[in-house]
Amino acid sequence: QVQLVESGGGLVQAGGSLRLSCAASGRGFSTYAMGWFRQAPGKERLFVAGSIAGGGKLDYADSVKGRFTISRDNAKNATYLQMSNLKPEDTAVYYCAAAAEGVIPWIRRRTAEFDYWGQGTQVTVSS
Repeated sequence: QVQLVESGGGLVQAGGSLRLSCAASGRGFSTYAMGWFRQAPGKERLFVAGSIAGGGKLDYADSVKGRFTISRDNAKNATYLQMSNLKPEDTAVYYCAAAAEGVIPWIRRRTAEFDYWGQGTQVTVSS
């Protein structure tokens, strides 16, 4: 089982940057696929970025490609989301999620495909 805690959210002006962190406790972090999602008020939780357990394959939502970067440090049991050139429409609560990787690693993009979730961290981008 994995427990996840996000940090690094805050208020930033449009064009600015933030780095979100997700610290994982529990065993076997390196065997988990990781994902970042976000949820704006009144809207569904949406995929932002994901990585397979080994980190060798990454994917992003079209809305953040070229601006956001997901990374992970298995030695530190952590995953990160570097966000640059932030826009007001990026305002949301950001969640990290984990899922036990399958025999064949694959990028998960749906909330139902993840087993564990953090509590979320608020990101607010002012115009």
